[in-house]
Amino acid sequence: MTITPTRQRPARLLATLPALWLAGAAQAQSPSQAQQYDCLIEPYQRIELRSPVTGLIKAVNVERGSTVQKGQVLIELDSGVEAATLAAARYRAQMQGAVRSAESRSKFAQAKERRFDDLSKQKYVSQQDSDEAAASAQVAEADLLEARDNRELAQLEVRRLTEVIEQRRLRSPVAGLVTDRTQNPGELAQSGDGAKPIIQLAQVHPLRVELVLPVARYGTLAVGATATIEPEAPLKGRYTAQIKHIDRVVDAASGTFRVRLELPNPDGAITAGVKCRAGFAGGRPAGAGDASAR
Repeated sequence: MTITPTRQRPARLLATLPALWLAGAAQAQSPSQAQQYDCLIEPYQRIELRSPVTGLIKAVNVERGSTVQKGQVLIELDSGVEAATLAAARYRAQMQGAVRSAESRSKFAQAKERRFDDLSKQKYVSQQDSDEAAASAQVAEADLLEARDNRELAQLEVRRLTEVIEQRRLRSPVAGLVTDRTQNPGELAQSGDGAKPIIQLAQVHPLRVELVLPVARYGTLAVGATATIEPEAPLKGRYTAQIKHIDRVVDAASGTFRVRLELPNPDGAITAGVKCRAGFAGGRPAGAGDASAR
C-alpha cells in the first residue's frame, strides 16, 4: 500500500490566511491589546491511498464521507491467481512423504553401516564394502536434510505469498474520513508515485489548528500552553487546543510567526477545513518552558 501523507495546507486556504493574519497583526501591537487571532482548523493529516502493485480492483468497501477505522480493509484487488498459488504452497509445506521416506532410508543406511563395520572388524566383509556402506549412510543423511530444507522453503513460500495477497488488500493507516474516491471495481489500479490515488483520507482526531501571530506575541507563548478555539459562523462551540509547535524563525516581511495547535476531536463533532478565532491568555503561562518548537 502506497501512502502519501499531505501535511501541507490546501492552496485555497493558504491564499486567504495572509490578509487575515496581517490584519490581526496590525491590530495587535502589544500582547495586551488583542487576544484573538484568525486561524484555520485542518485535518491532522491528509493521506492519498495508492496501490503498491498493479491489479484489477475487485471491491471498494467505502464511499466518500465514510468513517473508517485504523486497519480497516478499504480496497481489495483481484488475487485469484495468488490465492491458488498460496494453496499449492500450503499443501507442499504440509507434505510429509518426502521427509518420512528420507528418514527411513537414512535409518536403514545407518543400520547397514553399523553391521558392515562390525563384519569388517571380524574380517567377514572387505574394507571396501564397509566404506561403501558408510558412504551410503552419509548420502541418505544428506537426502534427509534436503527433504527437510525443501519443507522449510515451502513454509517460507507460504509466508511470502500471504504477504503478496495482503499487499492486494489496502487498509486504512489511520482512523478518519474518506474525503474522495476516484476509482471503482473493475478498473485497473496503477502502482507507483505517478499513479492517481484510489482513495483520499483525512485524520480528524486530533485536528490541527494553524495560525500566524504578530511578532509582539513571540516569547509570550510556550509549547504546552492552551488556547480557546471558536469556529466561524454558522458553526458554534468553544474548544480548548494545546500548542504543539512554535516557529523559531520570524517572517521579517510581515512581522509574524507561525504556531500550530492540536485540537482533540474524539467524537468528530468539530468540522475540519474551516476558519476560526484563537484566544490566548494575556501572559506567558506560569512555569512554561521554551517557546520554540520541540
